[in-house]
Amino acid sequence: MALLASVATVTLAAALVVYRMAREEIDAVSDYHLRQIALTLRDRAPLGGAVVGGGDAELDFVIQIWDLEGRRLYRSRLDAGLPESAALGFSTVRARSGDWRVYSVELADLVIQVAQPVRVRQELAVAAASRTLAPVLLMLPLLALLIWHIVGRALAPLNRLAGEVASRTPAALEPIPETGAPEEAVPLVRALNALLGRLGAALTAQRAFVADAAHELRTPLAALDLQVQLVERAPDAAEHATALAALRAGLSRMTHVVQQLLTLARTGPDAEANLAGEPVRLSELVAQAIADHALLAEAKQIDLGAARAAEDAIVRGDPASLRTLLANLVENAIRHSPAGGRVDVDAGVEADRPFLEVSDRGPGIPEDERERVFDRFYRRAGSDTGSGLGLAIVKAIAERHAARVVLHDTPGGGLTVRVDFPDRSATDASPAARSPALPAVPSEDARP
Repeated sequence: MALLASVATVTLAAALVVYRMAREEIDAVSDYHLRQIALTLRDRAPLGGAVVGGGDAELDFVIQIWDLEGRRLYRSRLDAGLPESAALGFSTVRARSGDWRVYSVELADLVIQVAQPVRVRQELAVAAASRTLAPVLLMLPLLALLIWHIVGRALAPLNRLAGEVASRTPAALEPIPETGAPEEAVPLVRALNALLGRLGAALTAQRAFVADAAHELRTPLAALDLQVQLVERAPDAAEHATALAALRAGLSRMTHVVQQLLTLARTGPDAEANLAGEPVRLSELVAQAIADHALLAEAKQIDLGAARAAEDAIVRGDPASLRTLLANLVENAIRHSPAGGRVDVDAGVEADRPFLEVSDRGPGIPEDERERVFDRFYRRAGSDTGSGLGLAIVKAIAERHAARVVLHDTPGGGLTVRVDFPDRSATDASPAARSPALPAVPSEDARP
């Protein structure tokens, strides 16, 4: 509709321009005719007294002739209403019968005036413009139909594409076919297919997460219900206290699972846009993690400390997420270490790449299971501790920071988890990395 309106507007503007050009051409030709008529009357003017012509109304020209003393010698029409005197040259005068274009000239002791109605020139201009524009105006409806048909055909693939997109649902996210799409829309179709693929993967992961969470929560909830019944049925104070302690432990495990689920949800793919890019000193994270887990380590008689904490180990990222990453690694190491064991937490730089490393002296993880331990809710056979979410959270946070998590054996037995961050040159080149130096954090004594 807007295109048709634009075409109509341009056509009307062209008609106005054509009319003005025709009017200018007709004015020039008519002025030439007025002058030529006046010149031809030089030798034919009456020589006697004033003579009045018959006044043929069909004639477009009116002629008046005076002598040099101002006596009118001839006038072709009485009803023209032209002035009684003449101004030499071309002029436009207003009379009772309308506007007139007048040419007056002094020739051979005579003043000859030839006049023509302006209305006649306007009619001629309209007629000329109409003859020029008539084919265009007659073709305008056909042009409108052609535009409607061509634009409709051009937009039909886009309408089909819109229908394809509208038909997609969370349960049906198959790719949009590129066949039949206009060449200009193929990049859009590919971008939409990539978006649908990511959305499908996210929805699949979400459904799997919800199903796994429901499955994992069902067992501890059933255990809590049983423990409540044991508390209610305890025959004496000793058994009541034992059942109550078991109930409290179950609630603690349940709380831990829920907290891990919330943490994993916050580190999902949609959290990528919220990742802050600020310098984080890894030695501070190490000191904080050791302080936060000191009581837990002490309760299990675990020797928890920092083997090294390099002050120049600085990365860009979200401090809260990185604290969560290290806290999960330290907690897992303590949980799987035997009483009297040892857990070392390191932060350093190798080959200009900062890293975090947590080592324990526990049973370790066989190489054939090291990929699966990053899956949500995965627990090794025979293991009844933890929620199975710790390493999944670590991997999610590491991926958000473009870091890599590597598992390998600890010399002398146990498991070492290492998180390698990107090359420091990217951090040093950024404006945030050139901020004032962070305060030094006292590191733990070097451990042998």
